[in-house]
Amino acid sequence: MSSFTHIDEKGYARMVDVTDKKQTVRTATAQGAVTMKPKTFEMVFDQTIKKGNVLETARIAGILGAKKTAELIPMCHPLNITHIQIDFYPDNKSHTIRIQAVVRIKDQTGVEMEALTAVSIAALTIYDMCKSYDREMTVTNICLLEKSGGKSGIYKREHLP
Repeated sequence: MSSFTHIDEKGYARMVDVTDKKQTVRTATAQGAVTMKPKTFEMVFDQTIKKGNVLETARIAGILGAKKTAELIPMCHPLNITHIQIDFYPDNKSHTIRIQAVVRIKDQTGVEMEALTAVSIAALTIYDMCKSYDREMTVTNICLLEKSGGKSGIYKREHLP
């Protein structure tokens, strides 16, 4: 009846059954960005934000976010993630911090949602820690950059936002 994988033949929501899928190494890389005022950007990297070390707190929050994805996104499978790496790339000209998350697993389903969640939670943590200095920050360009493993193989984004 439906071509959607999360809807059964009666139209009811369901979690996809991955029981018979082969376990493979699967990796997903996602990114996002937080743009802020020049002074806020400077304070992040001078570590003068009163709440503490913004980037290390955001890194830990992103890792926790990836691990809790199945609790946040209704149809995601709980996964035994084997690797999470979150890196920050500052752009001094635009006062933007690009966030990149890589998530890896050996399992029956992919980790795209975990990588996207990691980036989202890291970005929101940066916002939270800096909001008393800069309420005009923007969180943008959250997207999947690439994924590998599983039946659908390799995906690599051609055009970066």
